[in-house]
Amino acid sequence: MAEERITADQVAHVAGLAKLEFTPDQLDMFTGQLEKIIGMFEELDAVDTTDVPVTSQVSDRRNALRDDVAVKSNDREALLANAPETANGLIKVPAIIDESGDGE
Repeated sequence: MAEERITADQVAHVAGLAKLEFTPDQLDMFTGQLEKIIGMFEELDAVDTTDVPVTSQVSDRRNALRDDVAVKSNDREALLANAPETANGLIKVPAIIDESGDGE
C-alpha cells in the first residue's frame, strides 16, 4: 500500500457515529476492506470515459414493485420492544441540542 487512504481512527469514528462497536481485529479488517474499496473507486476514476455515451439502464428488465400500502397499527408495545432504549413508555433518543452551557 503506497499511500494510506483511510485510517483506523477514521473507521472507528464513523463506526461510533453509527453506534457500532468493533474489536481491534475487526477494526483492522474493516479498515483494510475500506482501503481496497476506495482504491477500486480511484481506479475507476482514472478511466477515460470522454467518448462513452451515458448509460442509464443496462438491461431491459424493470423493477417489480409492490403497491405501497399504509397499514394502521396501534401496537405500542411492539414498537417499544424494537427501540434500543425506552423511558416512561416513550422511545428515548440522544439529545441533539446541548443546553448545559458547558460547551460540550
